[in-house]
Amino acid sequence: LTGCGKGEVVYIPRIPIKPSDVPFGFERLQFPVKLAFTFTINKSQGKCTGLLLDPMCFSHGQLYVACSRGGDPKNLYIYCPNGKTKNIVYPQALK
Repeated sequence: LTGCGKGEVVYIPRIPIKPSDVPFGFERLQFPVKLAFTFTINKSQGKCTGLLLDPMCFSHGQLYVACSRGGDPKNLYIYCPNGKTKNIVYPQALK
């Protein structure tokens, strides 16, 4: 890390998400992907960028930014074993 957390242990909290649109109750814990993603993309500008789409973790906006940051398409590597990924958006996690 750079800035105020450089050289220190930094804790990233997980956000509990409890959907109300399903007939049963459950709680999912999710890392604040927006912050972690921003750090990664800013550091990879103009360099080789690899995207792992196997766990379906990106929204379409994040995927677009990640693909456009590399500059040269030869420096972009995408791993998506099925050839498709779901557009997953949790608005509650981004508030």
